[in-house]
Amino acid sequence: MSAEPQSRALADLPSAWSREDEIRRRVAGRPVALFLDYDGTLTPIVADHAKALLDPQVREIVARLAARCPVTIVSGRGLARLREVMALDAIFLAGSHGFEIAGAEGSGLALEKGSEFLGRLDAAEGRLREGLAGIEGHAVERKKYSIAVHYRNVVPSEVNRIEGLLETVLDEEPGLHLGHGKKVFELRPGIDWHKGEAVRWILARLADTRPGIVPVYLGDDITDEDAFRALAGHGVCIAVRHDETRPTAADYTLADTEDVRRFLEWLDDVLAGAREGD
Repeated sequence: MSAEPQSRALADLPSAWSREDEIRRRVAGRPVALFLDYDGTLTPIVADHAKALLDPQVREIVARLAARCPVTIVSGRGLARLREVMALDAIFLAGSHGFEIAGAEGSGLALEKGSEFLGRLDAAEGRLREGLAGIEGHAVERKKYSIAVHYRNVVPSEVNRIEGLLETVLDEEPGLHLGHGKKVFELRPGIDWHKGEAVRWILARLADTRPGIVPVYLGDDITDEDAFRALAGHGVCIAVRHDETRPTAADYTLADTEDVRRFLEWLDDVLAGAREGD
């Protein structure tokens, strides 16, 4: 395993478009495994997370790519919700930050981690729903292996109250871990498992029939950094910037979800051989 990469600011990374030839050389003619985050990567971030629905054109591009290489959606969303919004049988799904994994139809691959924490998550969910009832604009989203508290529409003065309740719940339910995303807090099992470990698990099984496989990962969230670090030195890692300046372990950047759509179109052409040797 390569040494963990040093992080660089998103603004200091080259655009994937400026290194188009380099990326083509890394993937053309080799087996590829494509990993995609959902919110902020395939779909724009919206005020109501329930309304972040996949554009039919993007779904069609993902379906074309899935006919050329294994495609996995790696998301904080629960597995059931991912199945619903993606509506594609030929892709792999890693929900709840990788705690729930389901292979493409017919693959027989499946994994769940952290089942011993389900009782604690149930108790934490009830405590949070009760304690947050008076705070306007919040949303508690229960997934099988995590609880997300969205605060994008909460006034800033109330966010500290949410954090205080979360800390209390952590004291009451030891063994849970508090994570952070874009305007969201998330409780999940406090074990060494995350998007990076999920990607490693999937790659290990794909490599049995695809020696020399090249992982390509696109993501915009801080939770995607676990995957970028896991793939350091042997993957193509692309961060979706959205004008952020945070540190990242990615190799390249794309600007936004529209840039992602264009890149996926380009990658489909490369894998189809249409642009090799241009």
